[in-house]
Amino acid sequence: MRLNLTRPIVFFDLETTGTNVNSDRIVEISVIKLLPDGRAIEKTRRINPEMPIPAEATAVHHITDEDVAGEKTFRQVAASLAQLLTGCDIAGFNSNRFDIPLLDQEFCRAGIEFDFSKARFIDVQTIYHKKEPRTLSAAYQYYCGKPLEGAHGASADTRATMEVLLAQIEKYDDLPNEVGALSEFASNNRNVDFMGRLVYDDKDREIINFGKYKGRVAEEVLAQDPGYYSWILNGDFAQNTKSCFTRIRLRMKNKK
Repeated sequence: MRLNLTRPIVFFDLETTGTNVNSDRIVEISVIKLLPDGRAIEKTRRINPEMPIPAEATAVHHITDEDVAGEKTFRQVAASLAQLLTGCDIAGFNSNRFDIPLLDQEFCRAGIEFDFSKARFIDVQTIYHKKEPRTLSAAYQYYCGKPLEGAHGASADTRATMEVLLAQIEKYDDLPNEVGALSEFASNNRNVDFMGRLVYDDKDREIINFGKYKGRVAEEVLAQDPGYYSWILNGDFAQNTKSCFTRIRLRMKNKK
């Protein structure tokens, strides 16, 4: 069974200065745009993060400050990247929890309002963990039958992610090959924001998923504790999370 595409899907991977979605930056990005007719467009480029790359990050992806000193900044490539992603679904490995939120933050800093809500997301790691819980290298060995060369390089990891998904579809008869159904299968929660600070309940209400109000309906909390919204806006939260709280608050005002 082959992956059934009705529109392009972009597989992507980021190498970064660290793992903090709010403060770290991209140093390399690789994409493979798979088209419904089977053609694939592959691009990889390094990014000047405009900050030093910590030694512990370089130890993982082997990219140094010198390697990116002459490269363009994310702001300089943001518009072309947004154009590449427009009209596409998006897939990655651990992308729902890290790569997509960080990419959204980078777009916000660059002044690009990219509408991720139009894309369907497939996190290949989630499928793998539901079927065979391990790492990307182990997943590649398991599904593709060969070792992953160049692991922790954006290009190698991106191609491995694509090959693993295609192999998963071939292996599991009960795994759908249509992007919408795959996206639903690959989701652990019905997240409102990328980071899962807000999730939908079975009544489609936004529920706070962290902190002292965890499990509470967001509208009720914002009505009872007006200062909570200010705390969110001024806190160390991703812009996407803040925007979701803002949308809820504006909806509440319009109900009055």
